[in-house]
Amino acid sequence: MTDTLEGFYGCGLPFISPAGIHALQQTLFFAAVAISILWLANYVRMWVAGTRQNPVKLALFITSVAFWWYCNNGVANILAGIALFEVFHDVQYLSLVWIYNRNRVEKDRSIGGFMRFIFRRSGSLIGLYIGLVFAYGSIGYLNSSIGIETITRVLTGVVAASGLLHFYYDGFIWKVREKSTRQSLGLTGGTADVNVGGFVPGWALHASKWAVAFVIPLAAMWFGKVYRAAPPADRSGYVAADLPASARAHFNYGAALQQIGRLDEAEKEYNAALRVDPNYVKVHVNLALVLASKSKLDEAKKYYERAVQLDPSAGEVRSGYAYLLERLGRADEARAEYENAIRLSSKSARLLYTYAAFLDKKGELDAAIAQYQRALQVDPNLADAHSELATALFTKGDLPRAEAHYLEAARLDPKRADIHSNFGSLLLREGKTSQAILQYEEALRLDPKLTEAEENLRVARASDTRFKAHAPK
Repeated sequence: MTDTLEGFYGCGLPFISPAGIHALQQTLFFAAVAISILWLANYVRMWVAGTRQNPVKLALFITSVAFWWYCNNGVANILAGIALFEVFHDVQYLSLVWIYNRNRVEKDRSIGGFMRFIFRRSGSLIGLYIGLVFAYGSIGYLNSSIGIETITRVLTGVVAASGLLHFYYDGFIWKVREKSTRQSLGLTGGTADVNVGGFVPGWALHASKWAVAFVIPLAAMWFGKVYRAAPPADRSGYVAADLPASARAHFNYGAALQQIGRLDEAEKEYNAALRVDPNYVKVHVNLALVLASKSKLDEAKKYYERAVQLDPSAGEVRSGYAYLLERLGRADEARAEYENAIRLSSKSARLLYTYAAFLDKKGELDAAIAQYQRALQVDPNLADAHSELATALFTKGDLPRAEAHYLEAARLDPKRADIHSNFGSLLLREGKTSQAILQYEEALRLDPKLTEAEENLRVARASDTRFKAHAPK
């Protein structure tokens, strides 16, 4: 219900009072019960009359609804629930597609090419069919790991287009009442295929149906989302007001308030979420962050400790806890938690970078450099790691390598004033005064209040012969 209301308010639709939501829920519940009773009565009537439906159909109906309910209500991880039901649905759907097209190939000689090849009567082709299904499913994995922007965009477009076409065709191809569809499914009976005649062409009637059912509602939702939607915090507040017993609704509202700096209100919402669900790990973490932002470090520590107890394998949680311990001056405990974090999440570039920054502050440059390098092995595009690694190498006197990392950091995040300022200092050390001046000027353009860059720019100009030549006498 939380996701439904977030989407509803995200499209700019008006606030519905909690009483209205309750009335709607009750109406839908009783409607579902009434329809179920009518369906069951009709099933019994047909059974008594001798027109018995296929028991496989009934079994499929019951198991599908039951498993859908379990995935939505019995699985704690919503993504795991979605994945489970998608697999359940896809096995049924893809089996149906195989049966349907096998019969079409057998009965319709006009079908040729790849369709006839893949859906021939052959056991090995079932394996090829399944392989093609897995190949299509792997596009998402390739998309996240290939690293080439053009190919990524193409693959994203292919997946999006094929997904839309899937839902589009499903809107009209499975007309089981029509004789041709039933024949391809191996069923008898059915009515003649619908052939719309008259003054309106078939394609125009088809397009008008989709315009009413899809295009116009989608355009209205887009208009509402762009021009009429309330700010995110207000929308989350509407959902929390409608669903006072939803920990997730209170968490989302608290996160939205935290993002815009309304920390006292965010703290109130997080506490409301914990009253509903005391074991909500993300709430404990975010509440600890709010309290830390308000300098209530000891109180924040209690919530981090509880989050670690609830989810001891979460590297992100342990890293945040380590940073809090660091702020409390408990360096040894912080080090242990940082090490636990990277042990649990060794492929997280951000956690490796955070541990490296801790070592850097402790003066352990060699160890810090090693961790920065590990972070960049995981994510070569992490600008923070390039910048801090460059500074550490600069401190050790390895100027060529430091320059390379500053250049990469500036390329990845060109609007970071501190990167340009630090790079300018390295260039000044190398005697490249004119280049250093350009970096300092860029840093001050991005952040005019960066006093370090301003002072270094003055020093650089004082040592540059071009400025000495024009100095007033």
